[in-house]
Amino acid sequence: QVQVAESGGGSVQDGGSLKLSCVASGYTANRNCFGWFRQAPGKEREGVAIATISTSGGTTNYADSVKGRFTISQDQAKNTVYLQMNSLKPNDTAMYYCAAGHYGPWCREATDFDDWGQGTQVAVSP
Repeated sequence: QVQVAESGGGSVQDGGSLKLSCVASGYTANRNCFGWFRQAPGKEREGVAIATISTSGGTTNYADSVKGRFTISQDQAKNTVYLQMNSLKPNDTAMYYCAAGHYGPWCREATDFDDWGQGTQVAVSP
């Protein structure tokens, strides 16, 4: 079993930055993809950024709405995944969730992930 815990959320103004962290613990040996998702009130959950791990280096993918502003990175030694969020906008306001999965390059949607954190709130004011 794998536990996932997010941190780093908070309140910032339009144009500000935040860095979210996600620590995975437990049996993480077969977890080869990590993703950040978000859900705003009244809206469906959406994928923000996904990173896969492989011997060839892995991949990163971003939602069009965050490309150029958000960066997903990982420290495998610490079992930690980060989401650096720059140039934040009010419509980035949401609960942000981290997830871990074992489908490698086929981790593309929320249903492809096995383990989820409780979420960390991000609020961006105009």
